[in-house]
Amino acid sequence: MHAAGPVFSHHDFEARRLAARKEEAGLTASLCIPARDEAATIGRIVEIARRRLVEAVPLLDEILVLDDHSVDGTGAVATAAGARVVRSGDVLPGAGPGSGKGDAIWKSLSASTGDLVAWVDGDITDFGPRFVTGLLGPLLTYPSVQFVKGFYRRPGGGPAGGGGRVTELVARPLIARLFPHLAGVVQPLAGEYAGRREVLEALPVVCGWGVDLALVVDVVARHGLPALGQVDLGTRRHRHRPLDQLSPQAMAILTTALRRAGLPERDAAHLVLFDGDHQGHEVMVEVGERPPLAAFPQGDELTA
Repeated sequence: MHAAGPVFSHHDFEARRLAARKEEAGLTASLCIPARDEAATIGRIVEIARRRLVEAVPLLDEILVLDDHSVDGTGAVATAAGARVVRSGDVLPGAGPGSGKGDAIWKSLSASTGDLVAWVDGDITDFGPRFVTGLLGPLLTYPSVQFVKGFYRRPGGGPAGGGGRVTELVARPLIARLFPHLAGVVQPLAGEYAGRREVLEALPVVCGWGVDLALVVDVVARHGLPALGQVDLGTRRHRHRPLDQLSPQAMAILTTALRRAGLPERDAAHLVLFDGDHQGHEVMVEVGERPPLAAFPQGDELTA
């Protein structure tokens, strides 16, 4: 199998030792959690990160929740648990409207302050410090590593228990045909990853579901395979989307992969889906891109 940079286990890294390395290097670290309607899970994630990785061990300097137009009180729950919460619409308003997961990633990168930035999804039900120590560990221990991608097992997810349906049916075949040098990436669509700010701010960010694949492709294109680390985060439990909600995600992944293989696409992709009565309806899939933050006009910053 193709190698894809060094592979680690979260067991390789201990929070107190990493905090000491961070202090010695004069670095700061942010945990970012883009969230839309995650009130049921966001409080526990923030509380554990604050209690274990800010108060008990000073590994994190910031826990930031990017509230992406939630209507269920996600922001209030996260604030009560100890996060700094910013609303998506208040970040870089001069950039114009955007939508999708990648837009939230881009805005959380802008709003955060750490030299090292880690992201986890807001729907994890078995979150623990291992997610953060695993992602930040390689960056604090190995200077050559620029970006770290997590992988994990899903309890009850079948024999592999790893990559989801879009990974196995769309992302992995696309990688095999278009980016074979990335065939060793265990879970290219995992939402848990971390990187060095100067590397991340130099990259464009896909607004929609294509962001997770695009970051891997772009980091390796610029810095080579040794710059990409992978870490086994153990198990991960989260909500599972029904099949009819995965077609737009698959379209976003397909469009992102084709664009990065040199086949330009429009900034909007339209997909026709059919309901149980075989009635078709068109869905617009977000596939636009935000510019690198390093090239963004200075002074257009968080305003609220």
